[in-house]
Amino acid sequence: MAGVGEFVEADNAEAIITRIEHKSSKIESLLRQGKHVEALKTALEGSPPNTRDERCKSANWIVVHRALMAIRDLDALFSSLDPEYYDILMKYLYRGLSTGDRPTCDQCLRVHERLTQKAGLGCILRTLTDTVNTV
Repeated sequence: MAGVGEFVEADNAEAIITRIEHKSSKIESLLRQGKHVEALKTALEGSPPNTRDERCKSANWIVVHRALMAIRDLDALFSSLDPEYYDILMKYLYRGLSTGDRPTCDQCLRVHERLTQKAGLGCILRTLTDTVNTV
């Protein structure tokens, strides 16, 4: 687990946001091609590492949210999503639930149910107890 000293400084936040913007363009292209699962996997890759900068977290949430809302086939999602993505996806699901937006919450709950079936309760526990690496 990352220590407090390992967090990215605010000076690097602009570089992180630039990478997120580039990733956003790639995700939009994948969504236009109908590759929704690939778009979500791309959104989850390289989530803002060890930063406390809310601009970075919000920018990445927007990208993940866009891809998450496009997912319709949960079977396809979980048949191709590697287990390494489970915990980070769960973190974003809880962020989505915290918005209070009905369509977002509905989608997050659908995915949460299937993710819990696939990954088990440990995924929930790791997400709730990890207060250092938040999204």
